[in-house]
Amino acid sequence: MPAPFAPGLAESYNPRMINGIHALIYASDAARARGFFKDVLKLDSVNAGDGWLIFALPPAEVGFHPVMEGEGERHEMYFMCKNVEASIRQLAEKGVRCSPIMEAGWGRLTQFEVPGAGKFGLYQPLHPVAHEKKKQSRKPARKSRHSRKSNKARRR
Repeated sequence: MPAPFAPGLAESYNPRMINGIHALIYASDAARARGFFKDVLKLDSVNAGDGWLIFALPPAEVGFHPVMEGEGERHEMYFMCKNVEASIRQLAEKGVRCSPIMEAGWGRLTQFEVPGAGKFGLYQPLHPVAHEKKKQSRKPARKSRHSRKSNKARRR
């Protein structure tokens, strides 16, 4: 087995080359942005030292889109939700205003402002979700009716 990435990680080592994503958001007011993630979005975090919070994120996925003519390469981050209207209501209860919902072929999208860090997208996917595929593959296979009959026969 290859060596883990850092001392003490042997028990959580995943033999895949990539075992997570560490995203960086450059904010004009990082303290306010961290406060929003902690107090409004209620994301768990660890203190990396001197109050520097690193937040745990929900399951994630990444998609690649072609660059349109005249545009440069860029990266975007969207939070995902099961029901965009319900998420907008929950954010509104915390004083966060969202833009009107935009209907797109791939999902239902809104945006909200993270203090000190700009606009973030929030969308309800209308496409298959990659991290849900992983959950489905973990479900144990259901026994067929034939295996139940053979189990009953063995018990007799």
